[in-house]
Amino acid sequence: MTLSTQFLTMLSMIGMGSLFGAMFDTYQRFLKRPKQRAWIVFINDVLFWIIQALIIFYTLFLVNNGELRFYIFIALVCGFAAYQSLFKGIYLRLLEAVIQTVISIVTFLKKTFQLLIYKPVVGLIQLVITIILVLGRGLLTLVKFVFKIILLILKIVYVPLKTMVILFWKILPKGIKNSVEKLYNRTAGNFEKIRNYTSKWIDKWKKRKE
Repeated sequence: MTLSTQFLTMLSMIGMGSLFGAMFDTYQRFLKRPKQRAWIVFINDVLFWIIQALIIFYTLFLVNNGELRFYIFIALVCGFAAYQSLFKGIYLRLLEAVIQTVISIVTFLKKTFQLLIYKPVVGLIQLVITIILVLGRGLLTLVKFVFKIILLILKIVYVPLKTMVILFWKILPKGIKNSVEKLYNRTAGNFEKIRNYTSKWIDKWKKRKE
């Protein structure tokens, strides 16, 4: 390994140590460890350390083809210590500012969506439903009113009409009465036969189905 490669490796590992510190603080900020269950915290910790190890090894592979030296670990510790002493406070304030900015933007977009899209659409749907209900009730009231009028007219017309039919029947010749009665009896008999045939067919169909 050449001297320049070693120097580049040292700088890279110092940078990775500082980056590890920043990522660890970010991880702690979003994990909210006291509010999580122990097994969730354990799984997250394992995944975090695996990802960090892979990132560091990948960086080392790019710099010196993955050759491990003792000074690499020292460089990582130095980078982490430099972050803790110099950059941690600045980074945490910056991270919190970014988080609050994102929360504010999301809240603004949410309120804008509710004000410009959600509430107008819901109000329009409610208005349409109200109009349909009002029209439906009005139509139902109108139908009931018309039906009552028709019943009233039928009641008014029924008695005179019945009286006229009875009188007309009485004045008919006896021969015509007999013909009408025969036609009526014949028609009633035909309807009775049809009903009996239909009932038998339905009974046979039910028996086959069972």
